[in-house]
Amino acid sequence: MKFTSSYWIEKLDLEKHPEGGYFKEVYRSDEFLDKENLPARFNGKRCIATSIYFLLNNDNISCFHRIKSDETWHFYYGNAVSIYIIDNKGNLLKVSLGNNPEKGEVLQFTVPKNCWFAASISYENKETDFGYCLVGCTVAPGFDFEDFEMAERHILIKKFPQHENIIVSHTY
Repeated sequence: MKFTSSYWIEKLDLEKHPEGGYFKEVYRSDEFLDKENLPARFNGKRCIATSIYFLLNNDNISCFHRIKSDETWHFYYGNAVSIYIIDNKGNLLKVSLGNNPEKGEVLQFTVPKNCWFAASISYENKETDFGYCLVGCTVAPGFDFEDFEMAERHILIKKFPQHENIIVSHTY
């Protein structure tokens, strides 16, 4: 059976995410790390880890953003997804998250903390096009919107002009 994006949005009770796509938090640890046990970049205590379901369809992208923690992406279903990472030295890395290692896809990838990253669906195989991807994202220390920063297109282009095309296509 070929499930639709609407099926997953309804079945998993997903809602719109500010960066694009749809999400549902499925885990937030009930244990915390106090501020004094965390790196200085955190303003207060954080739960040890969080995880979400995340769905992108062919109508949306995950816009460039960054967070203060590492974020591991796990592939579940649908099309492969391209994750674009700009590190603090200005290097651009493209990772294909999917279930076909013969095409260089990986099932799991961790985006390093404080790197700008964005994502969109890969359409390399029209015969198996689902029109969406369903992934999971795990963050440690746990995600807090206080640690989330959405990129402003003009500022990111000014900082990384060599990546203007990908920045323009993955920001609003």
